[in-house]
Amino acid sequence: MPFFTVFAIAFGLALALTPLAGRVARRCGLVDVPGPRRVHRGKIPRLGGIALYVAFTAAVIVAQFLPVPRQDPKELTRLLGVLLGSTFLFLVGLYDDRRELSPPTQFLAQLVAALMANGFLVFIERVNNPFTDQQVVFPLYFTVTFTVFWIMGMINTVNWLDGLDGLAAGVAAIASAVLAFHMYREGQYSISLVPLALLGATLGFLPYNFHPARVFMGSCGALFLGYAVGTVSIVAGGRVATVLLVLGLPILDVAWQIVHRLRRGRSVIQADLGHLHYRLLDIGLSQRRIVLFYYLFCAFFGGLALVISSRLYKFYAIIGFGLLAIAALWWITRQGTEPGERKTGDTVRLSAHDEAPEPPP
Repeated sequence: MPFFTVFAIAFGLALALTPLAGRVARRCGLVDVPGPRRVHRGKIPRLGGIALYVAFTAAVIVAQFLPVPRQDPKELTRLLGVLLGSTFLFLVGLYDDRRELSPPTQFLAQLVAALMANGFLVFIERVNNPFTDQQVVFPLYFTVTFTVFWIMGMINTVNWLDGLDGLAAGVAAIASAVLAFHMYREGQYSISLVPLALLGATLGFLPYNFHPARVFMGSCGALFLGYAVGTVSIVAGGRVATVLLVLGLPILDVAWQIVHRLRRGRSVIQADLGHLHYRLLDIGLSQRRIVLFYYLFCAFFGGLALVISSRLYKFYAIIGFGLLAIAALWWITRQGTEPGERKTGDTVRLSAHDEAPEPPP
């Protein structure tokens, strides 16, 4: 019953609040208008992240009052770190939706939020060696650095993934479902309620965000969602390998774009249309097909992470997946046009920090 309650609260609130957030955005003029930098059709409100944030936060708070066994005495401290950090980034994103912060300012905000997580014991301090099956405990300086890198990586992965309707929310929902099921199976019932709340929030939001989207999540939603996925994966037992399998394709796409931009002498934070989902649009696939492809890909490897019990086999799966994904990215990059030379007329938009530069006159 507690599991249904948490999911129902998150799902119901997101389902009810998303259209209200869209109306508020329209009244405040916070809409994405078609143009050279945004080529979707129609004026789309971009404050759907409000519904995601409120639904998740409310469900997590209610979960703390439900009769569920709790094993970790520091659980509430960690959850407080998740909620405070996500609130901070949600407000930063809300300001960005209104005023458009510079990329360096947003990266600084992400760093602050990641350090907040560390301060509330949300960190990766040990991993299991897949070859010896023994735990490796990191020194403090590496723990902090690795955790900051992980959280900021998740934030930007989700942020850059938010380029097609329903893509970021759907992938986050799959990751949340995998984490919730895994923690429930491990007997950590109270912890499993946290990714379950995130699953309910994203599924309640998706009916309005799937193509053709009626509401975008905006910066407030993308930054919040990325931080939530990154920190929840740590709170849920530091499931780094599991998340790497579920989100492996988006993570490798981010890394690929960073390397691609550096090789061409471009700034890493200067956005373009080179991400995999845009490249797939260039070769003629529709938004729906691309998004469903991502869903199936992430769900398959998420299921693989749940089925494989051996850490060594899971490590081999990550390596094999990485090589396969890199080969696919290399091939698709060679098929498409250069970023910014889009020829397709399909509906697409750029995420908060993925706006292409204005085309030359």
